[in-house]
Amino acid sequence: MPKTILITGANGGLGAATVKKFLDKGYKVIAVDQSGTHLGFAAAHDNFELKSVDATDEAAVSNFMEEIIELYDNIDGALLLVGGFAMGDIAATDGEALRKMFALNFETAYFFARPLFTHMLEKGYGRIVFMGARPALKPEQGKGVLAYSLTKSLLFHLADLLNATAKGKNVVASVVAPSTIDTAANRKSMPDADFSAWVKAEDIAGLLEFICSEEGNALRDPVYKIYNNA
Repeated sequence: MPKTILITGANGGLGAATVKKFLDKGYKVIAVDQSGTHLGFAAAHDNFELKSVDATDEAAVSNFMEEIIELYDNIDGALLLVGGFAMGDIAATDGEALRKMFALNFETAYFFARPLFTHMLEKGYGRIVFMGARPALKPEQGKGVLAYSLTKSLLFHLADLLNATAKGKNVVASVVAPSTIDTAANRKSMPDADFSAWVKAEDIAGLLEFICSEEGNALRDPVYKIYNNA
């Protein structure tokens, strides 16, 4: 039986690359987003399903997770890739800006992680991966993207709390912290940058697959810094 992997933010640049990697490796993929225009390559694949869910709506996520767990019985891994970015130092970051980033970067992950973690503990196996960010680990880079950095930093602490709860069990929360990801959107917003120094979405997808694979089975409390030369 192939492992069943849930991928949120599946229609983004990283999400689409991750869906392709996991399908190529033989996993069953449940892709979650509000649209699927970048996922046409997967539409006819036997191991692919696309579900439309508003990740910012806790009730919608809760209902979806109840349905999907009942349908599949076992969710082996979850890659929680939904997030958002905003510039702004402390002078430019008011409460509204902070709440927006909190909703996009933390709540979207927490709403999925909560039922998934409980399910995985009951089943005795599971991998949850949060998408962190380098500015959350490096204050000199994070000070100009304050709300983004603060809300991404919460994911590292959440992973620590989940791993402390799951100690001694085969359920692990990981955080992947990339530098700038080489996507079409990032190239458009930074046309003069050295794209070769960025991290390719396909390389991150490969790391995510390793985390969920048997080869990564012994890892605990992991944080993965994937920066390339950026």
